[in-house]
Amino acid sequence: MKKIGPCLWFDGKAEEAANFYVSIFKNASIVDMSRYPDAAPQPKGTVMTVQFILDGQEFLALNGGSQFTFSPAISFVVPCETQEDVDHLWESLLEGGQAQQCGWLTDKFGVSWQIVPNALMRMISSTDTAAAQRAFNAMVHMIKLDIAVLERAYNNA
Repeated sequence: MKKIGPCLWFDGKAEEAANFYVSIFKNASIVDMSRYPDAAPQPKGTVMTVQFILDGQEFLALNGGSQFTFSPAISFVVPCETQEDVDHLWESLLEGGQAQQCGWLTDKFGVSWQIVPNALMRMISSTDTAAAQRAFNAMVHMIKLDIAVLERAYNNA
């Protein structure tokens, strides 16, 4: 890793999680994997770390044990240009996980994601404060975000 990136702590599922994420995202790959040596906190030869890249962002998955778990206090925001991208990422990451409100979900490993259309960000940062408020109000009533519904609300249609 050559820049700041997240380290995700897993309890024996780092390789499975990395493979899962790489299968979902475009431009994704496993870069490196290390294994525990003798006299380590995990059995010798088991996967210790998996370095992987998702759309240019480097991640490190660590099999650290059961001491820590994930929390929605940290989430990964995934900007999407199209509804097709939103749908693909939402449905793929949600497999075995749990849907939350406003485009958030927790995947089957407990990692939180925000699947957010770029259109929403443009709408809620608009100088037309009434339109921005309408888009925001529509968003807070959604689970998976729907660009067409957001646009209708924004345009007051």
